[in-house]
Amino acid sequence: MSFERLFSSAYDREDRVRHIRDRLLTTALLFASLLASACATQPGSPATTTTGAPVPTPAVPATATPWPPVIALEPAWSGFRQPVLLTHAGDNSGRAFVVELPGRVRVIDGGKVLTKPFLDISSRVSTGGERGLFSVAFPPDYVTSGRFYVDYTNTAGDSVIARYRVSASDRNRADAASAQVLMTVKQPYANHNGGQLAFGPDGCLYIGFGDGGSGGDPQGNGQNPRTLLGKLLRIDVRGAGAYSVPKGNPFVGAAGVRPEIWDLGLRNPWRFSFDTKTGDLYIADVGQNAWEEIDMEPLGAGGRNYGWNRYEGTHAYPPGSAAQPPMTFTMPVAEYGHDVGESVAGGFVYRGTRYPSLQGVYFYGDYTSGRIWALGSRGGVWKTQQVAKTRLAIAGFGQNESGELYVLDLSSGNIAHITGR
Repeated sequence: MSFERLFSSAYDREDRVRHIRDRLLTTALLFASLLASACATQPGSPATTTTGAPVPTPAVPATATPWPPVIALEPAWSGFRQPVLLTHAGDNSGRAFVVELPGRVRVIDGGKVLTKPFLDISSRVSTGGERGLFSVAFPPDYVTSGRFYVDYTNTAGDSVIARYRVSASDRNRADAASAQVLMTVKQPYANHNGGQLAFGPDGCLYIGFGDGGSGGDPQGNGQNPRTLLGKLLRIDVRGAGAYSVPKGNPFVGAAGVRPEIWDLGLRNPWRFSFDTKTGDLYIADVGQNAWEEIDMEPLGAGGRNYGWNRYEGTHAYPPGSAAQPPMTFTMPVAEYGHDVGESVAGGFVYRGTRYPSLQGVYFYGDYTSGRIWALGSRGGVWKTQQVAKTRLAIAGFGQNESGELYVLDLSSGNIAHITGR
């Protein structure tokens, strides 16, 4: 049973299981590097549509560590209820924050799981279908602002991006009364909500939304520039209001395109992350009936179209159809078929210091098969290798303040530490 099937509804019969993965269709791929501290003034260029062969995959970052890496999983913590994400506040506290799907954020402080949650919004969260509390993200100025952000489905089943503040008297408790809703996106079906939040190296907040659900994207949201569904967004949340659109977003000023859009053509991005060293973006996009994929976007190269629902991985969709001009497509850097797994869960590039043999390697997994893969490069070519076959229901990965990586088991509520040699 896949992650999508576990949280499926009657709308998602043909698509069962996979959160993250479509890709391919690049409307543009311009700009150099992002300024690390000025979200609202990021450089960018309007995306352009071209005709021709698929766009080559991105340049491969060097991975100097031995290949394939050798990993092991060591028990870390237990007792969570459907954990889907582990992250940190970047405040030099050493704490970790664990998101539980039913609507709580828990704190690990000094290696111990605290009894009282950091935030409990379970009364505001719907959990039927592929719904729940998906993500928490702490901005670069968290130490001074005390503000943080969550992504969840409300009791009406729609996606909500909200801002909260930490309690003035307890760093391990949020002020539940401080909620400010920044964005509500109508969800036509109960599945494919996406749900990842992450601050990029530019200080902007990135948001991943799925195509709205059912199977095969019947509403065509992935390719519709007038909707936020099936997209990766970039917004600036540093002001007093809800948010503003960075001037450097690739579609600002383009007629008929929502300016919040950073990339389009995604089916259900179930976890994306930035390499904390290079700033490159990795997106795990869940497939439909046959292929799961990993997309990689170099720092600042937004404006891409990753292809759904014209492509599933590197394969034209629906199966048997011809490749579809006039768009050009950005191909995934890795894909796997449903003979080995059915629901990709994206992870992180290892940037810790405890295991040099893992340095620069991106790890991702599959919910249904429990497999874990490593992704890196050798000789300028992307390489992916299975490095573990587990019995875990892998719903997500985690990265702590030291760059150490973890894998989360949705079924048991356990979290394991990924170690190397």
